[in-house]
Amino acid sequence: MKLRLTALLALTMLAGCRHTGDIDEETQGVYAVRSTCPILGVPSGTGDITLFNPPSSTDSRAIDVTATVTDVRGTCQDAGNDVVSTATFTVVALRRDAGSARQVLLPYFDVALQGGTRVVAKQIGQAAVNFAAGDIHGWTRIQTTVRVNRGAATLPASVRAAITRERKPGDPQAALDPLSDPAVRLAVANATFEHLVGFQLTQEQIRYNATR
Repeated sequence: MKLRLTALLALTMLAGCRHTGDIDEETQGVYAVRSTCPILGVPSGTGDITLFNPPSSTDSRAIDVTATVTDVRGTCQDAGNDVVSTATFTVVALRRDAGSARQVLLPYFDVALQGGTRVVAKQIGQAAVNFAAGDIHGWTRIQTTVRVNRGAATLPASVRAAITRERKPGDPQAALDPLSDPAVRLAVANATFEHLVGFQLTQEQIRYNATR
């Protein structure tokens, strides 16, 4: 899945071995770094899924299988004009009855989200969890990939200058947040992407997770 995404930029210009949270001794400013990689995460309420038998019931006595997304890890690598974000995560599951060998398919999503609100790409997959005969535990490892095009990842020079402009004590503009400018805020939002994974839940499953 190739996604033409706008990448993230640094909020401040870095020099030498500056790190996030470092304080500039001259300006007393705090360095904050943004990566060109999408931010990896699991949206709230989508990291767990519960299957019932019968499916129409939500009684605790009818719980058939429960599963959780865990051990989410990400890597990001340059690939020519692109940046490739790879997410891996484990689905661990527990079934109620230790019966015969069984496979359960659990739907998951892989999403690129822009500006915290707009889904720009989405892929649905199936996590196949196998339970051995007599075992109530099962798991599987999943890998997903997002490709970010660097050509679509460049903020205008004027926006970069507004964000990274050095501010010194006594400067009347020093206390002004550059993100208070709607144009700058919009440009940064459009350049902020997230690589999100989780279970593809039905409306009933979403309600169950929110109220259990």
